[in-house]
Amino acid sequence: MAAVYRNILDHIWTPLAGVAVTFVLALSVVAQTPTPSPTIDLPPPVQPSFVSAPRPTPDPSRVGVDGGDPWSLTIEQAIDLALTNNNDIDVSRNNVRINDYNLQAAKGIYDPLFSSQTYYESRTTPTASTIGGAVGGSVTQRQFYNDFGFSGFTPKFGGQYDLLFNQARTTTTNRNTTLNPQYPTNMIASYTQPLWRGLRIDANRRNIMIAAKNVSITESQLRQVAMTQIRSVEQAYWDLVYALRNLQVQNDTLRQAQDQLESNKRLVEKGVLAPIEVVAANAQISTYEQAIYAAQESVTRDENTLKTILLPDRRAPEWSRPIMPVTDMNREVPRIGLEVATSEAMKNRPEIEQLGISKDINQIDQRYYKDLTKPQVNLVGSYTSAGLAGTPNPNSSGFATVPDVLKGGYFNSLRNLYAQDFPTYRLGVQIALPIRNRTAKANFARVQVEGDRIANNRAQEEQLIEAEVRNALQALRSAEATLASATAAREAAEELYSSEQRQFRAGTTTFFLVLQRQTELSAARGREIQARTNLNKAISEFNHSIGATLNVNNVSVGK
Repeated sequence: MAAVYRNILDHIWTPLAGVAVTFVLALSVVAQTPTPSPTIDLPPPVQPSFVSAPRPTPDPSRVGVDGGDPWSLTIEQAIDLALTNNNDIDVSRNNVRINDYNLQAAKGIYDPLFSSQTYYESRTTPTASTIGGAVGGSVTQRQFYNDFGFSGFTPKFGGQYDLLFNQARTTTTNRNTTLNPQYPTNMIASYTQPLWRGLRIDANRRNIMIAAKNVSITESQLRQVAMTQIRSVEQAYWDLVYALRNLQVQNDTLRQAQDQLESNKRLVEKGVLAPIEVVAANAQISTYEQAIYAAQESVTRDENTLKTILLPDRRAPEWSRPIMPVTDMNREVPRIGLEVATSEAMKNRPEIEQLGISKDINQIDQRYYKDLTKPQVNLVGSYTSAGLAGTPNPNSSGFATVPDVLKGGYFNSLRNLYAQDFPTYRLGVQIALPIRNRTAKANFARVQVEGDRIANNRAQEEQLIEAEVRNALQALRSAEATLASATAAREAAEELYSSEQRQFRAGTTTFFLVLQRQTELSAARGREIQARTNLNKAISEFNHSIGATLNVNNVSVGK
């Protein structure tokens, strides 16, 4: 019986033992294997069906500008408008005209002065003596008087002249008068000639010479303002050209990016390109759109800057029109050395000219105030011719003594005058010498010090101008070299971009490198345009530094 139970247990235990061992080994394996953490189901990075929302293309319109009527403008037309409408130019022109009138007014001191007076006089004088010819204790004299003459200064040698003619008709109750009525006439000529002070220069000649120099100064200032204005126009014009061309570059780059996006979409549809490259192309387009918006803002700002220089006010018809610069950017670069450029600057710069005129005015003042330190010595001469005629007085006891030459009327008196039978001569010398004469000496010393100050100012200005010429010439050379380098860089960037596109289409490069080459090409194009703009602006600055702005632009500044 026991043997039977053992056989039964052996048949049951052996299989159970195998299962148990297998179970234990399985538990051991499970214990040694780490339990994975729970995961979140995330969408794939880009769904195969990814399509970005379409965006409108950048709006080309700009604030305050009517894009339907562009204003074609050359730089010559811009300069002409600026010189015509600019208030600073008008002020300078008015200053020239004012000083022209001041010069005419100073010369007017030599215009002869005509003077005349006419009056009727009745004078009754009490007389107690019979010798006085009184009638009833008084003498009454009635006179109709007239005179006229010329007086003035001579333009040379500081002389002064006076010519006077007077005439009268006189009646009297004086019984001793042999002619009643009588017609006295006189012609008086006098002249004063300085012999020392005032001979070579006087206040009148000084004022005229200084007024003429002031005209020259204001004309030079007008040219200086015109040169500065032309430079401002050139700078603003080329800035606008750059802004417009840069906007075009950004638009072209955007179109290239849009074409690349369409190409990427086609490659994705064929399974050649991963869908993520469509996202990258869209991102690049967004970046280029931002560049377009910034370029549009620059165009608006630069255009408004140029318009404020050219137009008289905001009511001008061109204020709302977009400017289209049509002048070629390829300007001829001046070929001139430093020595010649400096010489031209010293000859043409208005600042040097104005200091030279100031020196001339100072020399005039020195001559004048030095002359005032001399004694005043004048030669004085006069000549008088008298005429007289009248009707013999029947009540006079001296009737028979009246000579025939005095008998007659007014015209007989004139004949006697011009016959010069009754002349009067005078010739003399006048001397005036202020004791110590400190005022004249102090004024002379003052203008001498002013002359030294003008010389110092000129030396300083010449130094500044030469430094400006050097800087402008260096900027010109650097800008020209930079343009050549930027052009080479742009050409290389175009080749690299084209090569990268070919490799991308062949599948030997990545789209990331294509985008990089495209960005580099856009930047290279912008740098080339900026380099060309900087060269044109450097040409303008160089012409201004040597004082050639007006000649180069064929501008003649009128009053």
